[in-house]
Amino acid sequence: MLRGNKVGLRARHEDDMPVLHAELHDDVANQARSDTRPWRPITPGSKESPFAVDDKEQRHATFSVVELEGGTLVGDAVLWNIDQHNRSAHIGLGLLPTSRGKGYGTDVVGVLCHYGFVVRGLHRLQIETLADNAAMLRSAERNGFVREGVLCSSAWVMGEFVDEVLLGLLARDWKPDPASS
Repeated sequence: MLRGNKVGLRARHEDDMPVLHAELHDDVANQARSDTRPWRPITPGSKESPFAVDDKEQRHATFSVVELEGGTLVGDAVLWNIDQHNRSAHIGLGLLPTSRGKGYGTDVVGVLCHYGFVVRGLHRLQIETLADNAAMLRSAERNGFVREGVLCSSAWVMGEFVDEVLLGLLARDWKPDPASS
C-alpha cells in the first residue's frame, strides 16, 4: 500500500466495487462532472463498471483510497493514460460524498505524485478538471501543480459546455511530503 498522511492507496478489492458504484457512479450529476464519457446505467458487478480493474491494462494504475486509521474505503484514484515513451500520465480521483472536505483529496494527489514520479519514474503529471471544481484545484495547487491553461467550453456537463483547467507538474518541480511513502 502507498501511504500518505491520512489515506492509503491500495489495489481494488471486490467488495469495494459495490460501494464505489453506488456512491460515485449512481450519482449521475457527480459522474457527469468527473468523467468524459456520458453517464449510462450499469448493472452493479458488471465487467463494464468504471470501477472494474483489468490487471493486464498497463496504461492505467487504479487504486482504492482508504483511511489509514481503520482502513475505511473513502474513494477511487487513478493514474491514467500512462505514456512510458514520454514519461507522462494524468491524475484522477473521486471521493465518496461523506469523505469530501477532510483533506483527503490533497493527500491522494500527493500519493499519486509519489507513485508517478518515484515508483514509475515519470517526468510529467497532468490534471484536467472543471473550472468550478475548487476542491480539486486546491488539492492540485497544494501539491505544486501549476495552471497551464483553460480549455474553453471543452466539457459537456448536464446540458451545457463548461471550461476545464489544465494543470501540470514536472518531477523536477515536485516537492514531496516527507511523511508520504
